[in-house]
Amino acid sequence: MSKAKKILKLFIAFLKIGGFTFGGGYAMIPLIQKETVEKQGWITDDDILEILAIAESTPGPIAINSATFIGYKVAGVLGSAAATFGVILPSFVIISLIARVLTEFQDIKAVQYAFWGIRAGVIGLIIKSVYTMFKKCKKSIIAYIAMLLAFCIVAFTNINVLFVIVGCAVIGLVYSLTIGKKTENEIAKGKE
Repeated sequence: MSKAKKILKLFIAFLKIGGFTFGGGYAMIPLIQKETVEKQGWITDDDILEILAIAESTPGPIAINSATFIGYKVAGVLGSAAATFGVILPSFVIISLIARVLTEFQDIKAVQYAFWGIRAGVIGLIIKSVYTMFKKCKKSIIAYIAMLLAFCIVAFTNINVLFVIVGCAVIGLVYSLTIGKKTENEIAKGKE
């Protein structure tokens, strides 16, 4: 298959994924896996796991990052651009249409109450995400201190969040290089 056909197929595949998936980036993952691994055979299941790990740890939405990485793996820079454009185009068009219509109806009380409800729902989803992430994280006194410190800095100061994230990463690295090493050595001694 020629590179131009691959690029077009990437665009169409991610256009379908972007247009028919509701619920955000995480809801797109099964469709991305089915389309790129099972249907097209562009990548393997191991590839998709690596791509998702990278997409989750880089800035930006996971679906867009995944499309970008898969497109690059399949057809280079142009494939990356085609897949990314394909996955964001449906959302862009839908949001543009809604925004155009919404400006005419934003003063209606029912619309204002609907958005009040949506904001409350989003807060609930964020709290649920925090709870889920908290359950999956390793717990230690250092983790609790880092979490409390990060919350206080973000909530009560104007320090950029990026510095807080870097600071927490440094705390994690220092902890793992000092205390984590001691724990590994103790485990190794116990096995002897």
